[in-house]
Amino acid sequence: MFGNEFNNHRSGYGLLSLLANQPSIKHRVFYSFHYKNDAMRAAVIKNIGALDGNMPCSPNEWEEVKKSDNSIKQWINNSMEKRTCCIVLVGTETSGRKWIKYEIKTAWEKGLGVLGIFIHNIKIPNSNFCAKGKNPFVEFTFGKSKFSDIVKCYDPKVITGHGSYHDIASNISAWIEEAISIRKKYS
Repeated sequence: MFGNEFNNHRSGYGLLSLLANQPSIKHRVFYSFHYKNDAMRAAVIKNIGALDGNMPCSPNEWEEVKKSDNSIKQWINNSMEKRTCCIVLVGTETSGRKWIKYEIKTAWEKGLGVLGIFIHNIKIPNSNFCAKGKNPFVEFTFGKSKFSDIVKCYDPKVITGHGSYHDIASNISAWIEEAISIRKKYS
């Protein structure tokens, strides 16, 4: 199904008033992100009220899960059950990470919509913004097409004083709907 490039690749403030014109559907999403670097930025995105995201493992649970690659794969696969979309939160070092690649591939194969959101301009307490990472979808092919030509990776606009949170909160439901629609075209 995917070219060799794909097979060779770790992956919670809401402003509900911004979501007033968004659909009332609560999307069930799986978040893929580089935990060590991006957990705080991911937490900001996960708290947007229009979404129902995967719950991370507790530190004790993660110690058990990470003991083997098979345990990690099983956790990812189980976490993707009953999800409609995989959102890859793209930070400075997200692209090229083994488990991010696995999550993207698995989400697509399970029929989930897939999209990316650059999170370098998400403001978090006690930290500045980070450097923009690379689009993780450019590393894959789907048939003869570049996966990055199929799957969108959004670079939200910065709104003074708030980073890009407002742009994400205002648009994430539409981005998810579009990702699901795109995935259905390739079923």
